[in-house]
Amino acid sequence: MRKIHVAMIALVVAACDGGSQPPPGQEPLRPSRPQVAENEVVLSSEGLTVGSESFYFAAGQNEVERKLSSILGAPQNEATNPDCGQGTMDFTGYRGGLTVNFRNGALVGWEHAARAHGNRGGGGEVRVAGDIALGMARAEAAAVEGFQPLEKTALGDEFALGERMGGFITQDRVSIVYAGATCFVRQAPA
Repeated sequence: MRKIHVAMIALVVAACDGGSQPPPGQEPLRPSRPQVAENEVVLSSEGLTVGSESFYFAAGQNEVERKLSSILGAPQNEATNPDCGQGTMDFTGYRGGLTVNFRNGALVGWEHAARAHGNRGGGGEVRVAGDIALGMARAEAAAVEGFQPLEKTALGDEFALGERMGGFITQDRVSIVYAGATCFVRQAPA
């Protein structure tokens, strides 16, 4: 009898939800997940969102590549570098300057680089979440919250954007934005 009474109280309390939780399917987006169109790829400090699916660092390589290919078209290049600091890294490059980085079959990073032919690829659009963008002037980038200039290397003037993203400025414009593990060779310019 006592168990029935406790169960009834639990049901009554559950039925008296104060409305603080939205109904299923109407949950607000996580702060780190931007609004993304179905033909769009949005890069963030935690991974990437492709259409309606988010892939955080550690997501499976096959799933990430399959979804990216459905939006951006087939990969333009694939490579492996056994000499990256933390071990062998695999790279898959797409039209528009997006390269995704994998280690042991898991997403570990991405980099988005300005290309001479723009950043469109296979009908999809690639952009970085937040206020930073490829091609942005140095002065505009420096005004973005979290922007911190770092050292100048052969890749350009490097900057941090908060604790989890970074990039390079070449010829006074943002030329590369990246997050997660990369395999850049940072040599001092000659």
